[in-house]
Amino acid sequence: MTAQLAVEDPATGEVIARIARTGAAELAAKVDAAAAAFPGWARRSVADRADVLRACGSRIERHHAELSALLTREQGKPLRQAEGEVALAAEWFARTAQLGLAPESLGAGVVLERLPHGVVAAIAPANYPIILSVTKIAPALLAGNTVLVKPSPLTPLSSLRMGELLAEVLPPDVLTVVTGGGELGAALTGHPDVRMVSFTGSVPTGRAIAARAAAGFKHVVLELGGNDAAVVLAGADIEHVAGELFRAAMVNSGQFCAAVKRVYVPEPHRAELVEALAELARKTVVGPGSDAATDLGPLVSATQRHHVVDLVDAARAAGGRMVTGGRRPTGSGYFYPPTIVTDLPPDTRLETQEQFGPVIPVLGYDTVAEAVDRANSTEFGLGGSVWGEPHEAAAVAARLDCGTAWINAHGDLRHDVPFGGTRNSGVGVEYGYWGLLEYTRIRVTNAHG
Repeated sequence: MTAQLAVEDPATGEVIARIARTGAAELAAKVDAAAAAFPGWARRSVADRADVLRACGSRIERHHAELSALLTREQGKPLRQAEGEVALAAEWFARTAQLGLAPESLGAGVVLERLPHGVVAAIAPANYPIILSVTKIAPALLAGNTVLVKPSPLTPLSSLRMGELLAEVLPPDVLTVVTGGGELGAALTGHPDVRMVSFTGSVPTGRAIAARAAAGFKHVVLELGGNDAAVVLAGADIEHVAGELFRAAMVNSGQFCAAVKRVYVPEPHRAELVEALAELARKTVVGPGSDAATDLGPLVSATQRHHVVDLVDAARAAGGRMVTGGRRPTGSGYFYPPTIVTDLPPDTRLETQEQFGPVIPVLGYDTVAEAVDRANSTEFGLGGSVWGEPHEAAAVAARLDCGTAWINAHGDLRHDVPFGGTRNSGVGVEYGYWGLLEYTRIRVTNAHG
């Protein structure tokens, strides 16, 4: 009997589908097919491939409602957020199609070209399964690669349906969706005909992928999450900042790599900010994503909720005060309330680790230097933000050790701006022209005479 994946509705914990896992022999056949399709796809002009990308975007647009409903069912996010994700995916194909890869003359008969790697493995996470697949698929295809997409085993349904829809406009075997867990990801990464791996997910998995890919000198792009700090400066408008921070922390129930994960505020302003955040938390509606009144849906799995519970319980044991939330609710589904935590001693796990849930630890500081040191003190370096008078905030933001430093904003990711991290937040960048270049290799022609 073919091994299967059970897919749950995180709002109920009930199994809503069982799908076949891609076995070793099937994976080998699919990689072989992608490798065979690569030369023909790579020979097509960039303009021709761009037209196909536009057709992919249009295909997603026409099935917007279907994909959105499926996404909410398997991932849990509110339907309006799922609709936004699917719309962004369609737009991403169209935006990527506008990018170019023309040869560059370096003078004296030297020409630089950007060529595709070959077969690309695109491994996507469960928090944004549609858009974080498309941000890999679109540039990989435009560059001339063929792609095997492996969605998270928690959220494979929307990716499988998207693969079916895109197969109607793409040549055979140029894009293939495979399904399974970590064993499939390892087999895909280690296959000799896979020449690049683009992965979004956890640090341990990213480290394992990097080690496996290194054996074949494969190109990797690894976006491994973050523990983004927000530094609030003296003189900031606390009421305004509270609203912005709350939104940036609670988006997708905190399951966002670039969400605010911890807040540093001058000690004299801590109580005011804590109460402003707590008031917003008390007004937030937690419920199934299918309910139009819902602001925060469930966490994606029981495992993820357990991780959040563990960190919050440890924070409480260390002396942290739960101003709102902080307790696992009874009933079905993987819900967790918006939780504001303060009075934490330094270096608790809730400060140093990525909780990936609807929790905001609010930490007081005495000097800006202290706040910057604590913001930079974890293993992560994805994003960070500074809130206050713009010139002062810019000076502090320049001292944050991260891939993106926002000033009076947080988590603003754009199709035309590169995004990546430092330290354990990964290597390489995604998005825009710079992300497109990751899916290419350089060839130089040097003509004399």
